[in-house]
Amino acid sequence: MDDHGRNPSSDQPILYVLDTNVLIHDPNALLNFEEHHVAIPMIVLEELDKLKSGHHSVAAECRQAIRLIDKTLGEASPEDVEVGVPIQRGKSGPKGLLSILMSKRGEPNSLLPENLNDNKIINQLIDLHARDKDLRLVLVTKDINMRLKARACGIAAEDYSTDQLVDDVSMLSRGYHTVPGSFWDLVSKVETRQDHGRTWHQVQLIDNLPAVHINEFIIDEQGFVGWIKEIQVDKLLILDLHQEPLLHQEAWGLKPRDIYQSLALYALLDPDIHLVNLTGAAGSGKTILALAAAIEQTMVTKRYRRIIATRSVQGLDQEIGFLPGTEAEKMEPWLGAITDNLEALHMDDENTHGSVDYILSKVPLQFKSLNYIRGRSFQQSLILIDECQNLTPHQMKTIITRAGAVPKWCAWATWHRSTPLTCPRPAPG
Repeated sequence: MDDHGRNPSSDQPILYVLDTNVLIHDPNALLNFEEHHVAIPMIVLEELDKLKSGHHSVAAECRQAIRLIDKTLGEASPEDVEVGVPIQRGKSGPKGLLSILMSKRGEPNSLLPENLNDNKIINQLIDLHARDKDLRLVLVTKDINMRLKARACGIAAEDYSTDQLVDDVSMLSRGYHTVPGSFWDLVSKVETRQDHGRTWHQVQLIDNLPAVHINEFIIDEQGFVGWIKEIQVDKLLILDLHQEPLLHQEAWGLKPRDIYQSLALYALLDPDIHLVNLTGAAGSGKTILALAAAIEQTMVTKRYRRIIATRSVQGLDQEIGFLPGTEAEKMEPWLGAITDNLEALHMDDENTHGSVDYILSKVPLQFKSLNYIRGRSFQQSLILIDECQNLTPHQMKTIITRAGAVPKWCAWATWHRSTPLTCPRPAPG
């Protein structure tokens, strides 16, 4: 089965009926059903029309969805709109159909009371299926209760899963691969070379590691740590990282406690990696590692000009005007984790609060609200995104595209969204 329940062995297109919340979630959703027939009920168009006014993000998504529907339908006649208009897909030509399901009063086969728009849509699909038993019909909605009602009425229903993230954290990449025993037992052939004090291995594996990616790490029980820099069919180019130097790294006085924090800090300090995502349980060191690496690279190595810290404040479009002060002062309550960890970095100082105040006056650390980040361009900046699991993929893309020349992004999540590097919680001490 594919992302939308299609059986690849069947050539018969499916009629996918989209609910309003799907088009709000992804305004381009109608383009993601390949060769199938996409239908939008008239009630959905009416709901989009009611929600399109305003300056909030939902209104913007509604307007974008309406523009795409209008562009796809073009100058088609009412008859063609009801039957289906070919969906144009760039240079590849039309593929699939888009139609509008016309509302009819008192569907002959209605099962649900028509006091709700959800019920009206389901009744419409019940009648459609009753008139054509061979029609393969699927309701696509993000409303769980609507899916339950549709299934109870004999209509197939599913969630919109094209951009859906994996819910099971064990299925996500951890950013490193732990090999039992010795990694070299998996190697059939190796070519080693030295380059500027670094050791590189081009290895040919007997058994490929599952789902390896560039910039992931390999750790074995014998103390070998490798960094994957190039992937071919059955060969890997690996940079040999020695454990002892990794464990003795330091950023603004902070030293990692275990190999996993060492790998995270190594990635954070590497100028060739422009985006680092960290995930892990509370207390695993995500925030303090990112903050220490950021201060090190702005104050010591001068690699970046400023640090920008941000996080979601109850959604991207929530106003923060009810908090007093400037933008930075309004964001400060939401970014307490940054200042708390700044205190932790100076806990051993004679006057912790004095040290923190001094650092805040010297470090170019700016707190920015996501509400006003669209349209900005950050040059030579290191951007810290706190609690990024609260952001949607669309919001995350909006933030990342703000990068100008020589950016560095560090995003971390308390549980998961994306996870190139997982930090287990280290033992105390």
